[in-house]
Amino acid sequence: MNTINLFLKFELLSIGEYKIKVYTLIIILFIFVLTKLILWLIKTAMFRKHKHDKEDIGNTHALYLILKYVIWVIATGMLLETVGIKVTMLLAGSAALLVGLGLGLQQTFNDVVSGIILLWERSIRIGDILEIDGDIVKIQEIGLRTSMGLNRDEISIIIPNSLITTNKVINWSHQSMKTRFRINVGVAYGSNVDLVLKVLEESAMEHPDITDENLIEARLIDFGNSSLDFQLLFFSKNIFRIEKVKAEVRRIINRKFNENNITIPFPQMDIHVKQTSG
Repeated sequence: MNTINLFLKFELLSIGEYKIKVYTLIIILFIFVLTKLILWLIKTAMFRKHKHDKEDIGNTHALYLILKYVIWVIATGMLLETVGIKVTMLLAGSAALLVGLGLGLQQTFNDVVSGIILLWERSIRIGDILEIDGDIVKIQEIGLRTSMGLNRDEISIIIPNSLITTNKVINWSHQSMKTRFRINVGVAYGSNVDLVLKVLEESAMEHPDITDENLIEARLIDFGNSSLDFQLLFFSKNIFRIEKVKAEVRRIINRKFNENNITIPFPQMDIHVKQTSG
């Protein structure tokens, strides 16, 4: 028994008045392992409950991240207390340092606060498709300081959370998993307007990724300088790859225009030369 006590009290490291003994190291490892175990149990319980509910996965992930950060803050405080560092004294003694860090890391703190807001409000979820600064991004991960997304070129983009909370962001999948899109096309003056409208709507109906045929609509929107301007509106669930869908619909439109002798004009300009007698 004395041997065990001597082993536990054996001093491994000494820095001033702070001494790390064997039992201190054991307690540190115990707190670390216990923290990991608690997080694993929480994660397993939360995601098992909602694994069949895809719409709630984002909410569950956000709540888990908040709990994870809180538990790690508590565990870090316990680790410091175990070593002998008083957290309250540390905060009081480093107030000036914290002020300096706050000024120097203002943007970082802004991103962290924005991350907490995103996780708490859950207005942005994993899998949402956002339009940020003109770029379309599919959110893959929401972190405390940054979020990670994938753009249409399969390139991972790291987004500071403050960019999402302070700028105008369009969430294409926030209220519905399908979104309305449009394709503009011009035809030559003299074309049969009713036929053009019919061909445009039939072109959209041919594509398998365009949903709800009753909501497909073609419109004559303007009289252009060189063409009658039409607009095709349709809904699609393939939000992230919508440019590919649009390209395929344009090919169908071009084919059907050729079949029905509908011409897409090109801009023309008439030049009149005025001669003057010299």
